[in-house]
Amino acid sequence: MTRDTARRRRGEELMVERAEFGSYYGRPVIKAPSWAARDIAGYFFLGGLAGAGSVLAAGAQATGRPGTATALKVSSLASVTLSAAALVHDLGVPSRFPNMLRVVKPTSPMSVGSWLLSAYGPAAGAAALCAVTGRLPRVGAAATAGAALLGPALATYTGVLAADTAVPAWHGAHRQLPYLFAASATAAASGMALVVGPSDERAPAVCAAGLAAVAEQAVTRAAERDLGMVAETYRLGRAGVLLRSAKVLTLAGAAGAVVAGRRCRALSVASGLALLAGSACTRFGIFAAGIASAQDPRYTVGPQRARQEEAG
Repeated sequence: MTRDTARRRRGEELMVERAEFGSYYGRPVIKAPSWAARDIAGYFFLGGLAGAGSVLAAGAQATGRPGTATALKVSSLASVTLSAAALVHDLGVPSRFPNMLRVVKPTSPMSVGSWLLSAYGPAAGAAALCAVTGRLPRVGAAATAGAALLGPALATYTGVLAADTAVPAWHGAHRQLPYLFAASATAAASGMALVVGPSDERAPAVCAAGLAAVAEQAVTRAAERDLGMVAETYRLGRAGVLLRSAKVLTLAGAAGAVVAGRRCRALSVASGLALLAGSACTRFGIFAAGIASAQDPRYTVGPQRARQEEAG
C-alpha cells in the first residue's frame, strides 16, 4: 500500500499533485564507474573462463580424460594471464596492482579478488606446465587441485565486486549476480572443452553446458524480478542487444552440443564457440546495463522511493 492510498482510506486529500522526480539539469545522481568496458567486462569473462575451466580440468583428470584436462589447464592459464593484463591495463599504472596486495581486507571484494588472482595464477601455471611437459606429476596434481579449489571463487567474486557498488542494475541484483556469473563461467568453460577437447571425452562438457544454460536463464529471470523498474536496463539499448544475443547463443550452443555428441566434430566446435560467445555477451551486457542504470537518475531514485512507500 502506498502512502497516497493510505491517506485516501483515512479520508485525507493531497493539497498538491505528487511531485515527479527530476535531477539537477537531468544529471546522474551517482557517478557511473570509470571502468573501460573492454578491460573490465573482458576481465569478468576471462576470469570466469579460467576459474570454471580449472574445475572442469580437475574433473576431467579425475575421470580419466587427460586430453581434455590438459587442454583446459592450458586454456585456464592463457585466460587468467589475459584477465590480469586487462585489469592492469584498466588500472593505468602497473604498480597499482602489487600495491593492492599490501593489505588484506576480507570485507573488500577488490582486496579478496586481488589475492585470489595472485594465488590462482601460479597454481594454474604449474598445473598447465606439468601437464604439457609430463614432469613432476605430484606437483601437477597438487597444483590442479589448488586451482580447482580457487576456481569457483575466481569465477564469481567479480559478481560480488559489481554488486557491492551503488550501481542500481548491479546492486539491485546482488543476490543473483554471483550465481549468474557462475553459470556464465560454466557455459564458457564447457564451450572451451568442446572446442579443444578430444571427441571421445566430451560427455561431461555437454552435461555442464546444458545445466549452465538452464541455470543462467533461470537466474536472469530471478534478477529481473528483484530489480523491478531497473530491469529495463537489461532489456533496452546496448545491454538488451547483448543479453538477447547471449540467450540465443547459449541455448543454441547447449542444444548443439547435445545433438552433436561424439558424432559431428564440426557441430561440436561450433556449439562450443557459441557458448563462449554467449558467455562473453552476458558479461558485456551486464556491464552495459550497469552503466546505463548509473547514468539515468530514475533508476537511482525510483527504487528508493518504492522502498520508502512500502515501508510506510
